[in-house]
Amino acid sequence: MTLEELRSRVDELDCQLVALLNERASTAKQIGQIKAASSMQVYVPGREKLVYENLRAANQGPLPDAELLHIYERILDVMRALQRNELASQKNAQAARDAQLGQPADAEASETGK
Repeated sequence: MTLEELRSRVDELDCQLVALLNERASTAKQIGQIKAASSMQVYVPGREKLVYENLRAANQGPLPDAELLHIYERILDVMRALQRNELASQKNAQAARDAQLGQPADAEASETGK
């Protein structure tokens, strides 16, 4: 292949990566919604460890595991940020609903004694 053909292939792969990363981000946001509704933590170390194990198992090179994991550390940071934003959005929406109903933001906590 020529340099131009290889660069064209890289451009195609980049477009595929962007589409896949956005699909992953949409899924992460949905997970964030479930976590928010279930009062779960965004960061789950055991799940992250499993993701890294899956990546190592799937990696057939030439990218070394360490470099692949380095890339995924950043991807997971971004996905956690999306989930935190989703959680914050849901909390803000709940606070707005409570305000419309004339309830203080901590009404539920005071009712349950928390």
